[in-house]
Formats: sequence, structure tokens, C-alpha cells
Amino acid sequence: MTQDNLPGKGKTIEAFGLQTNYLEEGEGQPLLLLHGSGPGVSAYTNWRKIIPELAKHFRVIAPDLAGFGYTERKADFSYDIKHWGKHLLAFLDALGIDKTHVVGNSFGGSLALATAARFPERFDRICLMGTPCDKFIMTPGLRAGWDYTPSIENMRKTLAHFPYSADSLTEELIEERYQTSLIPGAQEGLRKLLVEPNPEGDTPLSGMPEHVAAKIEHPTLVLHGREDKVVPTEMGMKLGRSMPNADLHIFAKCGHWVMAERPQDFLKLVLNHFQAA
Repeated sequence: MTQDNLPGKGKTIEAFGLQTNYLEEGEGQPLLLLHGSGPGVSAYTNWRKIIPELAKHFRVIAPDLAGFGYTERKADFSYDIKHWGKHLLAFLDALGIDKTHVVGNSFGGSLALATAARFPERFDRICLMGTPCDKFIMTPGLRAGWDYTPSIENMRKTLAHFPYSADSLTEELIEERYQTSLIPGAQEGLRKLLVEPNPEGDTPLSGMPEHVAAKIEHPTLVLHGREDKVVPTEMGMKLGRSMPNADLHIFAKCGHWVMAERPQDFLKLVLNHFQAA
């Protein structure tokens, strides 16, 4: 497989000075899907098996966020939450979308929260999946993302931290994410986005503070795997407790990939949440 025919290349539109790659399927009310971080992640590798089902009900739009997938990388782009937010809003503006539902996975959930806190009028209903909240210690799963160097075996070892059951870790997924990790600048960009682990001892990390999340009044569905080894389950519980209009669902025997490990339950809950609008 050459880089010219890698899966995941979709449409392209300029947003915040970046040629932005995105997938789009379906009609009707827009539903924005924001992927997580990690080696080889993209809109395609995160969402491709879920998009066709969601597209039966919504206009589904899944961008490669700045620094990921096939979205243009620029050396002078500053990777911080404000710039990711500006890129995201510029992307919505470029598509003529004033308001949308949003599903944010992990880092994508953090971006959704940060954007909703500053620009609440841009989102309708929110779904957060495996999303950080407040302070926590870097997990082995997040550390593995920093340490990754491209190879099939290294990708297999890195992704082993993510699901509860090894059955969810298919050779197809490993290959897809490995190939995506070969995009020029992909791993270098990822290391700009992640906090560098301390050489010894714990590495402290933080998501949105609970007192800030408490001000976000959007109807929100919080999903978290009980056995999540990447973002601790307590993060989801904090969001569920602090957000005034949040419902929380904890999935048993599930890791960081709710949409992949429990796809039918994920779809049922998400569709019920968004169709209640």
C-alpha cells in the first residue's frame, strides 16, 4: 500500500489556513465527530465503522483535526486548545454550519468541551466518550502513544492498551493505523500535541476543570468504559457529576473504544440522545 492510496482521504476544505481533510455522509441535521489522539489516529480510523449507521439519521461530518490524518501540517502552527478550537470553528464556518450536534472521543471530547465553554451557541447536544476531566496521572496507554515508532509490531503493542478484549484489536485496524502513522510528520506532530512523559516518576496531566465543565449547560451524554486504561473511568464520573444536564453511562468489560467495543449499545444511546432534540 502506498501513501497515495491510503484510506481516509476524503474531501478537502481550507480552515484557519489549513487544508483540512474530512469525511461526510448523510443528510439532515449536522453531527460532528471529533476523533481522539494517538499514533495513526484519524477521522477514518476512529469513526469509519460508525459513520454509515449515523448517516442514516444525520449529516455526519468527521474532520482530521489539526496535526492528525491528512489535514495539512504547518511548522508554525501552535498546537494548543485555543488554536484547535479556532481551526474547528473555521472548519464549521467554511461548511456553513452555524450549529451542530457533536460526539467527542477522548481528546476530541476535550476539544468539544473547550469549544462549548467559549462558544456555546455552536453546539446543540453533546456526547463525550472517554474524555478527560480535571487532574490525573499519565496512563501507560498515553505513554505508549508518545513512545511509538512506526512498525506493525509497535502499533500492535501500543493499541493493546486501548480495548478491554484483544478481540477488538483486529489486524485490519492495526494495519490501518500503522499506514496512517506513516504520513509524513505524523509522529513528530503527535509528540508536539502530547505532554512529554517525565523520565522518572509520574507525569501529571489535566483535562477541563470540573468547575468549568459545570458551566456547560448543553444536554450531554457521557460514555466511558469501566476498564478504560487510557483515560481513567473516574474522568467520566467527574463529568457526569459536574455537568448540570449530563447523563452518564459506564460500559462493563469495555476499554477506551466504546464505539468499537460496544457498537450497537453505543449507537442506541447516541441516537436516542441526539434524536431527543
